[in-house]
Amino acid sequence: MRLVRVGEPGAERPGVLDAAGLVRDVSGFAHDIDGDLLADPERLAAIDAGREALPELSATRFGPPIAPPGKVVGIGLNYRCHAAAAGAEPPAEPIVFLKPSSGITGPNDEIVLPPGSAHTDWEVELGVVIGTRLRSCPDPAEALRSVAGYVAANDVTERAHLRSGPTWVRGKCHDTFSPLGPWLVTADEIPDPQALSLDLRVNGTDRQRGSTADMVFGVAELLSHLSGLMTLHPGDLVLTGTPAGVAALHPEPRPYLRPSDVVDIEVQHLGRQRTTVRG
Repeated sequence: MRLVRVGEPGAERPGVLDAAGLVRDVSGFAHDIDGDLLADPERLAAIDAGREALPELSATRFGPPIAPPGKVVGIGLNYRCHAAAAGAEPPAEPIVFLKPSSGITGPNDEIVLPPGSAHTDWEVELGVVIGTRLRSCPDPAEALRSVAGYVAANDVTERAHLRSGPTWVRGKCHDTFSPLGPWLVTADEIPDPQALSLDLRVNGTDRQRGSTADMVFGVAELLSHLSGLMTLHPGDLVLTGTPAGVAALHPEPRPYLRPSDVVDIEVQHLGRQRTTVRG
């Protein structure tokens, strides 16, 4: 099932795609695509079973497919190919950071460069949305069962800010730095999250091409690890890392994002984004 939110920023309405790709209104079942809905399998099943009969919902803009989560957890250097390109050993345990939910935007919204931006970079990622409260779960297989669904994501990063402080937050926190979507694809449609291709192009040029099979720590292992550090609540978002090909690891002159650049990303089965960069 593909859940969506459509409408102007801050006024999105919840929907679901039918077999023909039309957006159907699910506001009779839920006020939003949020933790309350994602933690309720009976309501999700009712939406899935009855979606073809729901009224059509105008879709002039696709917003982020989930309501602002309580937290966004990021994982760094989680692809072997990325570590190799950086000349680094894969980490012995997940590198964890947090991003604010205020940076989340829709799949076709603009990426706005922060003042003084010189090294703003792209990172295509698999996003994991939690559906069941997860805390202190040592069993990765059990942890994986907490997943409500998956989204395509771009973990935009200002590298100069990333390097200028003791944490990564400055480089990750800017508004518009977390485009999501277009859809939240429920976990039943993604039987193996470690078998998805990821692609990113800038102005039509291939920049990243990878597979989630190359993750150092797979989704199940990541969730189990994170559950020992913090409680993951329904609606929370985990960004699982990016493959090789980021601008920071290209030869000089590095092709960092500039105004009017167009960024296309695709994660297999999760849809495509197209965002334009604005200064």
